[in-house]
Order: sequence, then structure tokens, then C-alpha cells
Amino acid sequence: MTRAENQGWLLLTNDDGIQAIGMRLLVEALNKRGHKVVVFAPSNNQSATGMRINLMTPLSWRFRDDLKSVWDVNDNNLHLIELDGTPCDTMIVALDKGLNHILPDVIPRLVVSGVNLGPNMSQDSYHSGTMGAAREAGLYGMPAIASSLSSFEEEGMQKAVDATVQLVEYALDVLPLEPANLRRPSVDISKSHVSRWPVIEDDPAWAKDPIEALRTAFRHGELMLNINTPPTWNGKFQTTRLGMRWYRDAISFAETSDNENTATFTIGAASIDHTPVENSDCDAVMMDESSISCLPTWPQTHPLAIDDRLLTWCLKTGEDNYPIWLKV
Repeated sequence: MTRAENQGWLLLTNDDGIQAIGMRLLVEALNKRGHKVVVFAPSNNQSATGMRINLMTPLSWRFRDDLKSVWDVNDNNLHLIELDGTPCDTMIVALDKGLNHILPDVIPRLVVSGVNLGPNMSQDSYHSGTMGAAREAGLYGMPAIASSLSSFEEEGMQKAVDATVQLVEYALDVLPLEPANLRRPSVDISKSHVSRWPVIEDDPAWAKDPIEALRTAFRHGELMLNINTPPTWNGKFQTTRLGMRWYRDAISFAETSDNENTATFTIGAASIDHTPVENSDCDAVMMDESSISCLPTWPQTHPLAIDDRLLTWCLKTGEDNYPIWLKV
């Protein structure tokens, strides 16, 4: 048994659909490195669905073993499942006892959403199905990574996959073999990383060990990782925050043959205005670096939100410019 095979299961999803190139290349890469992988992904493209979920609707699922003969993989420790739903649906079904029902021996250790075709930076975090799935996993107490290629062209996808695999393997080094709080059997708002808002403590509980506090936040799903890799990646990483970019002129108007007026929002056709921000994901990608942002799962004022001052430690870097709490 390889070291990877002894490190538990990875649960993969995306918003481009199970047959997307980013999913295929990521599965192939992880499979070749000996990781145990279960894919639970949408059956079709669900891009920009954010955290949309289907309520009171039966969602069909099925194994996609047929893809194993097309992809460059071996069958050992690999399960491929598709769901007729959104990225968030896949995480809810999988983590709320769905995997336990379908594959009782599979307990995921880490969720990876992607690799998405197209950037997920700045305000994309509100619309992205890729990031929505990772955030939904966090709500269920799972550590999660969202990954994207910062281009709408497939060229360069392998670089994004390589960067993602590296990040996944570093993340596994700080995670237990089984998730610490899957489905949140216990909710402890006294954990050192959790905000005490509206009380602002002079001496916050995390102050003695901020690195361990952030690791605990990641292990319990309060903190997620978002990686964006440019197709021109130079092999370097940068620890970042969300940046500022604006889609301009993304709407096109037309009239159909039935004399119906239409408006179409096409991000790929938009012009993008960029406002420089120190340590931002947008700026890092423009410098051909892979951006790693540490993002809180819960919104401000939620009882499980991360203390704002602790989040400043997410910009501190360690070896190879990784977040210091992840790779000291």
C-alpha cells in the first residue's frame, strides 16, 4: 500500500459536470499518485449556480464506471458517481448520509471541488458553483478546497491540476484520517478560532497559537481554501485575499426569430477592469503565480464565523509562499 492509499478518501465534485476536462485530469493525476478517490459530481454543466439547491425534488444518481475505460485510470480505489443536481446538491446528498448509503466503507477525508474551467476570484466567490460546493461541504463540517484554472480555454489545465494536487497533499498533512466534525455532531462556539462578536476581546483565545487555531478551523469546515492557477503558471504560489475585478459590457442583446427580445450574460466575452490590491488573488494570477486564498465558510456575525483578527494570519506565508498555518 502506498502512502497516499493509506491517507483516506478524497471526495471530488465540480460545477462543469462529471465529464469535464478538469475533473478527468484531476482524477487521473490523483489516481496515478495512489489516492483513493470518490467522485460525486453533477451529471451536466452547472456553472455559476452558486449555492443553489433543489428542494423537494427527487435527484437521480448513477455510477459512471463507463468513464474508467475512457480515462487514463486504474480501477483500484476509484468510484465515479453522477447526480442530476447542482454542485451543492452533490455535497448535501454525499455528506448527509448519501455516501454512507451508497458506499458504506467510504469516509471522505477532504473535499476537492474542481478543477473549474474559468477563474473564481474576487466577486466570483458569490456566483461560483465550484466555490459553492466547497462552502457547502464546510457547512457540513468538512475541510474543503475549491480549484480553478483562471482561463476559459482548456490549454493550461494540466498546470492547474498539478498545482491542485500539490495543495491537496499538503492539506492532507494537517488533517486527521477521518473528518473531525462531519455533519457536526458537536457544535462548540468556544473554539479559539470562533469570533466572540459582538464582544471584542482584548486578548483573543487564539492569540497563544494562531496557527493551530486556523488548522482547527480548516479541519472543522470553518475555513476553506480557494486556489486559482493561470495557464501560464510559473510554478510559484502566493497566499492571497480576494481581489477586485469588474466585468464590463458582458451583456449582449438580440431578437429571436419569434420576435422575442433577449439579453445574454457572457463572462467570457466581457472586458475585465482590474483594481490592484496588495496580496490579492487577481494580482497573483496576473504575475503568473498560483493564488491560494483562505476564506471563511460562515458569514460575519454567524456564531461560527472566524475572528476577523485571526483571518489576518491567513496572509502570513511560510515555505514556498504557502499559508503559514498549512505549511510552516
